[in-house]
Amino acid sequence: MNEHIEDFDFKALGQAIKKAREAKDMTREQLAAILDVAPRHIQAVENEGQHPSFQLFIRLVTMFDISVDQYIFTDKVTAKSTLRRQIDAILDGFDDKELTVIEGTAKGICKAKEQTEE
Repeated sequence: MNEHIEDFDFKALGQAIKKAREAKDMTREQLAAILDVAPRHIQAVENEGQHPSFQLFIRLVTMFDISVDQYIFTDKVTAKSTLRRQIDAILDGFDDKELTVIEGTAKGICKAKEQTEE
């Protein structure tokens, strides 16, 4: 079983971690301080596909709400992508008035999309 773990290409998931970190306006140094690891280690995980420890892996994907299914089971359709999960987390912080604005925007996008498909 370990051979499958060693064969796993972590680069795409590392890039997802980097993108999520940057979306939160967090530097690599800030993240490293929170996780008590060297910034170079975070860089290696994000850019070089280095496998983090299991504990670090869990902390990273839960901190940034990353769905790992889409990276591990690349040939299967996952229930919610990382982006969808991150948007859901943002929406959870909105009140009904703000959600009404988001709903109107989404409906406007759908309407515009329908018109371009005709």
